Amino acid sequence: MAVPLTPLIGHAALRARLDEQVRRGTLASSILFTGPPGIGKQRLALWLGQRLLCAEPSSPCGECAHCRYAINAQHPDLTWVFPRPNLGDSRAAPDDVAADLAEEAANRVAAGGIYSRPDGSAGIYMYVTRMLVARASLSPALARRKVFVIGEADRMISQAASDQAANAFLKLLEEPPADTTLILTSSEPGALLPTIRSRVIEMRVRPLSDGEVREFLALPGAAAIAGGAPLDELVARSRGAPGALADAKPLQEAEQRARAMLDAAVRDKDRIYRTAYAQGASGARGAFSDALDALTGLVHARARAAATAGDDTAAAAGARTIVFIEEAKRDAERNLAPQLVTFRLLEQIAQEYR
Repeated sequence: MAVPLTPLIGHAALRARLDEQVRRGTLASSILFTGPPGIGKQRLALWLGQRLLCAEPSSPCGECAHCRYAINAQHPDLTWVFPRPNLGDSRAAPDDVAADLAEEAANRVAAGGIYSRPDGSAGIYMYVTRMLVARASLSPALARRKVFVIGEADRMISQAASDQAANAFLKLLEEPPADTTLILTSSEPGALLPTIRSRVIEMRVRPLSDGEVREFLALPGAAAIAGGAPLDELVARSRGAPGALADAKPLQEAEQRARAMLDAAVRDKDRIYRTAYAQGASGARGAFSDALDALTGLVHARARAAATAGDDTAAAAGARTIVFIEEAKRDAERNLAPQLVTFRLLEQIAQEYR
């Protein structure tokens, strides 16, 4: 017997607004949910998909065949996309791509929809884009429309010789078929390509209240992320984003690595070589990419503080440093050794902060 996703908790005002738009027929065909990680943006997107596919005219009934399939992530007209490890074949067949996503979606559902964020080696590769475009051109299999949920859309990865697929996806966002809705989510909308962001209607998703966090943590699937910690402590740590508790340890480790990188480049340049060597070889790419993401956040904060203090030179150095980090991320995606990428990056940062 299939285990359904956990109920969607919170976001009542936004849900009411979306429900009203669906009933009036005014819901945008391409939507972007933004907000902090762990607040349930993808679960909200799946709820909206269920709402659009439900056979009843009002809110999702939870009883019809469409609802039952949707809450088990098994509806043929509800496609859930999210970052996955590279399949290693840029021309992977759409059916193989869909099968890989369906297998991992089943794992997420089995965990009640509570899961850790994919590590930095995962992405939404161009063969996934081709699969989306191909599926969007088909007629619905069971319902009256099709819904595509694209989680962590900022992790879409451009690849060489992919312009045709990329342009086809942009056209799909701008002019989807009349029976198609695309729902993107992102915790870092600034990292989305401007060409994507300009084609969607952005909706901000707010953190949960303390009471809603407590309701979430009472769910059976949440026991794995609670770790036996006191409830009040978990509520305080979550800051309205209880899903992020599943990522607390790896995110903390990534931030520690990022701080070591920044300290070596800015404060103790003699440690650059040792810090680069500590990043490990190619097998550590996932953790390394997470550390680069954390480094972006640290440099952003440093640049904002400098701008607030009127230090234009340091703020400009931060902006240039972020460009270097983005280049390092692309190098990591191309499977260059983390040690080499780190050494070059820290040398560049050191030059900015001489």
